[in-house]
Amino acid sequence: MLSISFALGAALAWGAADFTGGLATRRTGPFRAVLYGEFFGLLLIIAAAFFIHQPLPGWTVLTLAAVAGAIGTTGLLSLFHAVIHGKMSIAMPVSALLAAALPVLVGSLVEGFPGMIAFLGFLLALAAIWLISQEDGKDGRFLTRLSDLRLPLLAGIGFGSFFILMDIAARDAALWPMLASRTGGVLIVAIYMLFRRDSWRLRRDVWPVLVFNALLDVGGTAFYVLASQSGRLDVAAVISSLFPGTTVILAALFLKEHVSRSQSVGILLALTAIVFLTL
Repeated sequence: MLSISFALGAALAWGAADFTGGLATRRTGPFRAVLYGEFFGLLLIIAAAFFIHQPLPGWTVLTLAAVAGAIGTTGLLSLFHAVIHGKMSIAMPVSALLAAALPVLVGSLVEGFPGMIAFLGFLLALAAIWLISQEDGKDGRFLTRLSDLRLPLLAGIGFGSFFILMDIAARDAALWPMLASRTGGVLIVAIYMLFRRDSWRLRRDVWPVLVFNALLDVGGTAFYVLASQSGRLDVAAVISSLFPGTTVILAALFLKEHVSRSQSVGILLALTAIVFLTL
């Protein structure tokens, strides 16, 4: 139950972070929003290090966490590219589904089969993630070209790998692996922005939104680390991956966006899956 509670916290925080990140993206573009969101998050973790005194782990742990952050951010950049090129209807659900499915596979291999009830919960959660992530509730069209799936699959592998690698890196500590992970993410986006020769200028009215976004994102990562430390990897990752439901609900409440039938069914499936996983 403790792991599930922390994972729910991660889903709520990450979903709210996606919502605020979307608001910032509309004002400054996706790549600057990611860069400064990652950077402000790094500053928040550095500030927390002055108050939370944890022993510094070995370089292997820090390197693994940095790689996790770099891979996860690469997945995010891949997702943005897929969306920009008009594949949101398949990019969002495919990447979200794969991000949750990979930890389930690894968790079952490493920690053993979770039991039939929990496995049914995983299946319901994966179905929920797919339905909630649909663009405007539209079913993802069947794709016949592998090239159409390349970026969504790369994004999903990046997100799923982040879940798995952070579970390993943060088994004995939370703060320093999170700092290393965020550093890896910032470096990847900075290198990408330099390569694209994009402007780094950020409007001042976007700063508060991105700082709040960073706070939520860091909080989501902290909750996920705590969930993985206190329970199984697959349970922590799958429940944390339900964050699109939070984003959809917030968009409906604050932006009056329509919640489609498939998204409503997905949210109900998500709640049912959580009940299954608590049994």
